[in-house]
Amino acid sequence: MILEASSCPALGAHRISRVGIEWATPGFQRVRLRPSGSFIMAVCEGSGRILLDGTWQTIRAGTVCMAPPRILNAFEASREGKWVIAWVRYDEPPPVHPLVGSASPQKMKFDGEVLRRAIEGLISEWETARDSRVVYHWVEIVHSLARRIAQPAKVDEKLVALWEDVAAHLSDDWQLGSLAARFHSSREHLRRACLKHFGRSPMQQLTYMRMQQARHLLEETNDKLESIAAAVGYESGLVLARAFRRWVGCTPTEYRRG
Repeated sequence: MILEASSCPALGAHRISRVGIEWATPGFQRVRLRPSGSFIMAVCEGSGRILLDGTWQTIRAGTVCMAPPRILNAFEASREGKWVIAWVRYDEPPPVHPLVGSASPQKMKFDGEVLRRAIEGLISEWETARDSRVVYHWVEIVHSLARRIAQPAKVDEKLVALWEDVAAHLSDDWQLGSLAARFHSSREHLRRACLKHFGRSPMQQLTYMRMQQARHLLEETNDKLESIAAAVGYESGLVLARAFRRWVGCTPTEYRRG
């Protein structure tokens, strides 16, 4: 059950390229090497695995996960049982600011049935009465849910300030100790705060932000890899290339070629 913006133009108002509900069985797998926009997926039933930040993770009902544009993501059903997922995919070419960004959590608890019902309502209306006003309202609901997931309202202001500071000085030699000191807390407290909000450890969040900036520089500049590596805090282009391939799914050169 999939609806695309090419069929339903109302989706394009929020740069949604497609929405869907899928009943996955063993053997089901999807891979997106360089998706053009943010991706949000809620698990309604069963469990499966998703590749996020270069690591395969098991996700179960009651969980939603998300990925930013132009970053490798993949998911597959488990070997047993049915896996029901509801998802929204966006189209956000540069310089459009993506819905899922560095401040978005990697995954969080969320009742997938809420997103599922909204998408079902939209697709049902489109396939039957196709009342433009009703379609518009269903699209607004779907997008509002996606925005609530990707941009939680309750954010620790100290945590936001820390990562804004890091973003402005990515070339610095950040370590867990220096991050905790800037956060005015213990390493363990910072670790718990980052895992709660981002679903990543502090050092994973740092790597994520460096990958995002490296990706931006590869897209928007002609800078050499060594210069980009220095700008985002890596000692050499080779070290950056290894990390980039692990997180993004291709080398910086391949990424720049498109």
